[in-house]
Amino acid sequence: MIGIIILVVIIIIIALYVVSLYNGLVDMKNRVKNAWAQVDVQLQRRNDLIPNVVSTVKGYAEHEKSTFDAVTQARANMTNANGVAEIAQADGEITGALKSLFAIAEAYPELKANTNFNNLQDELAETEDKIAYARQFYNDTVLKYNNKCQQFPSSIIAGMFNFKEAESFEARDEVKSVPKVEF
Repeated sequence: MIGIIILVVIIIIIALYVVSLYNGLVDMKNRVKNAWAQVDVQLQRRNDLIPNVVSTVKGYAEHEKSTFDAVTQARANMTNANGVAEIAQADGEITGALKSLFAIAEAYPELKANTNFNNLQDELAETEDKIAYARQFYNDTVLKYNNKCQQFPSSIIAGMFNFKEAESFEARDEVKSVPKVEF
């Protein structure tokens, strides 16, 4: 009789432990989704600001059509991107295109003095900071989730219930390289 009670207690403890591991994996998976949603919100915020910046710069530098087209195309690519890898690639394209756009702005003193342009530039810079923070938070959350999926004994539960590792947000190789500056 005591042996049966001990066996039942051990089974209950094991069952509670399994439930705890499962709930921990669900919690981490949902945190990854939430962190990605925060990245997505900031990327969308930047995407919404881009047309205003482009139209402001266009008013001063209409002949820079190729740069405007590149920014517009990069924004369209971001809008159509799906999944972490595609969005990371589109993000890199936008970053490069915006650098070119702001380089053009440097050549126009009257544009740099424009209050509307300065406000847009400040708002875009603030958004870029928020994007960087959201990416970092997302990647930290992915790391914790992936560790939980890989570490024993939660890896057994992850395998049994088909928890898949999440993908980190990584910069494209072109964005990682140090820009060449010539004077």
